[in-house]
Amino acid sequence: MNLDTPWLTNPATQALCAALEGAGYHALFVGGCVRDGILGRTVTDIDLATDARPEQVMQITKTAGMKPIPTGIDHGTVTVVAAGHPHEVTTFRRDVETDGRRATVAFSERVEEDAERRDFTMNALYADARGAVLDPLGAGLADLRARRVRFIGDPHDRIAEDYLRILRFFRFHAHYAAPDGGLDPEGLAACAEMAEGLGQLSRERVGAEMVKLLKAPDPGPSMAAMVHSGILAHVLPGADATALPVLIHLEGIARLAPDPVRRLALLGGENMATTLRLSKAQASGIAGRRKHIGDAAGPGALGYGIGEEAGRDVLLLRAAVFGTPVAEADLAAVKHGAAQTCPIRAADMKALGLSGPELGAAFRAAEARWIASDFTLTKAQLLA
Repeated sequence: MNLDTPWLTNPATQALCAALEGAGYHALFVGGCVRDGILGRTVTDIDLATDARPEQVMQITKTAGMKPIPTGIDHGTVTVVAAGHPHEVTTFRRDVETDGRRATVAFSERVEEDAERRDFTMNALYADARGAVLDPLGAGLADLRARRVRFIGDPHDRIAEDYLRILRFFRFHAHYAAPDGGLDPEGLAACAEMAEGLGQLSRERVGAEMVKLLKAPDPGPSMAAMVHSGILAHVLPGADATALPVLIHLEGIARLAPDPVRRLALLGGENMATTLRLSKAQASGIAGRRKHIGDAAGPGALGYGIGEEAGRDVLLLRAAVFGTPVAEADLAAVKHGAAQTCPIRAADMKALGLSGPELGAAFRAAEARWIASDFTLTKAQLLA
């Protein structure tokens, strides 16, 4: 088959291919850009594989007026900026030694060897500058068309090369599997058997994979498989995914985009921010939402206290966990509360002769009365 996608004909991309091919080397698009290009999805990152060695890629592209950057030259990767467009160009490789976290590689001249070291069959597809798709292992196209996520060769061998592939297996299923497609039984069994290896991975890598998984439109089936296989307990002890399908359904009704922060707030888990090494913004957003799932704060108070977006999320989370309805009036109240500014300040309390803990207590009491009045009490009424 031939790839028909706009990024393929970009003049800068074609110039890069022409430079490599003109020097007698292969220039093959590989991985996500080919996979997503075939599916008609948006492609943002363009990766190429070549039999040219990194130093040769540097010289060829520099001579062609492009800007090569040795971003990962020891592992065969050069970032080539052509007309402002970055392209990752990596020399064909084969694994020499792996320890479950990183691999020692040797450069290769054969695309088949490069394909064999990849994780899933759908990621071992290549395309040349004319768009002709190559399937060196003979399984990638069929699996992609069937939306079937399968490891290349023996799943145990692929996982042993990098234990992160356990999480990638569930993430790719969430993003690429057919709506009614189950997980590959051999792959799932291997993931369950080798789950202990996840402990070797850095928290940053694990957290990043979990966030990517939860960005899928419907990660429910994948998460359920993670629970039943024991994977979720390894990654996030104490997490509870029981109500996730309900939350996903509610998000669809509300026409909300998938949000990993909202979904992680539902899952919970022990020391989530540390366990997954989340960013400060993510950790704060999750903690703010979880704090209010089980409290009595009304919609207006939620909007005023944590903002419209987070307040709306709390209503959805409560509905998923407790089965409470999400009424339009409640959503409107959240929005109304988020737009309010308290009419009194600490300085007003000081003017009444208050200070220290007494001032703080008086201010909080007045603010609570103002919220309870649906934000209608005036400054004069509060100070009185």
